[in-house]
Amino acid sequence: MNLPAPIQTYFAARPPGDSSKLAAAFAPDAVVQDEGQTLHSPGQIAPWWEAAKQKYDHTAEPLEMAEDAGTTIVRARVTGNFPGSPAVLTFRFTLDGERISRLAIG
Repeated sequence: MNLPAPIQTYFAARPPGDSSKLAAAFAPDAVVQDEGQTLHSPGQIAPWWEAAKQKYDHTAEPLEMAEDAGTTIVRARVTGNFPGSPAVLTFRFTLDGERISRLAIG
C-alpha cells in the first residue's frame, strides 16, 4: 500500500526513538481526536502517542486506504495490550501539504 509520507511515518514510528520524527509529521496547528481526547499541536501529540504506546504496547498494520473529500481513511489492525485485541480501527487523516493537520481515530 502506498501511503502518503506523513501517514507512513505515523504508522512506522516506534517509541521512544521516533517521537521527534512522529511530531515532525504533524502540522504546527494539528489536532488529534482519540478516546474522547482532543490534542493540539505536536507538543501535545507526541507525549500522547508515547503514553499510548507505553500503556497499550500496540502496533497498527494498515489494511486498506481510501480517499473521501480530502480525507485519507486508513483501516488498520491494531494489536496490543487492550481488551478486544486485535481490533480494526479507522484512522481519518487530513493532510496539509506534507504534514498531518487532523487525525481522528475510531
